[in-house]
Amino acid sequence: MDEAQRVFSDGAVLHDPALSWDWTPARFDPQAWAAEGKLLSRSQAGRGTVAFVRARYQDWALRHYRRGGLAARFSNDRFVWAGRDRTRSFREWRLLATLLARGLPVPAPVAAAYWRRGASYTADLITLRIPDALPVSDRLKAGPLTTGQWRALGACIRRFHDAGLCHADLNAHNLLLDDADRPWLLDFDRGRLRTPGRWRQGNLDRLHRSLSKIAATLPGARFEPAAWAELMTGYG
Repeated sequence: MDEAQRVFSDGAVLHDPALSWDWTPARFDPQAWAAEGKLLSRSQAGRGTVAFVRARYQDWALRHYRRGGLAARFSNDRFVWAGRDRTRSFREWRLLATLLARGLPVPAPVAAAYWRRGASYTADLITLRIPDALPVSDRLKAGPLTTGQWRALGACIRRFHDAGLCHADLNAHNLLLDDADRPWLLDFDRGRLRTPGRWRQGNLDRLHRSLSKIAATLPGARFEPAAWAELMTGYG
């Protein structure tokens, strides 16, 4: 995917040049979208929220980067400046573009931004919204997944691993199924391409813990050992 940049005195926007848009800071502010009557909804996603907005003929997902763990006690959304190309948003935008070019099921990157103040910055990312898709965590709340769904999820993860993608936070909130049971993967912050190694099992272990934690709060058998076995069958 080609890329273009718009530089401001306190930041920059990296975007898809095929999308003709006025890339100002307001495009990354949910309140500005709300003022235009184009804020559709907000959804909890990991440490923060995602704002879904209507942009002409597309729906976009706008995410503000936030920090977790002990670092969040000092600042919940500011990161140490190390150069434009090392910002969280620019790196994720470019990783998404690479994965999309390889035919992997990821949301198309629209625009990434950073806003610098001294030795720190904040960051935002806009991606194309995946239509009619729900996180596996929400699907489990509605009921158990089918054998086919578990296997599809496993095969999806294997595709990413074969491409060398190490996901930094593979969990049941970042794995989605659309209304045709096609799986998708989201949130590639701090993700990177690596040679095969033990990180693959680490990804799977993290997902297993996430599914187990969610299932423990739900009634009935939402995530049994047999379900994980089906996922691993799909993984191959």
